[in-house]
Amino acid sequence: MSGKRMLPMGIENFKEIRTGNYYYVDKTGLIKTLLEHFGKVNLFTRPRRFGKTLNMSMQDNGWRDV
Repeated sequence: MSGKRMLPMGIENFKEIRTGNYYYVDKTGLIKTLLEHFGKVNLFTRPRRFGKTLNMSMQDNGWRDV
């Protein structure tokens, strides 16, 4: 059982998910779409607990590596 990844319940920090042993579905392809179709304001409409904060944390960490 030690090889199984955990679900990141309540974790909204991308770096913590990537460095910990957590299950994660890679959505970085969405960044390319965002950059190709950006506007003055980008609105992320999602239901509560649907990954908005994690998405922003992923982008923050991605830009820090550039």
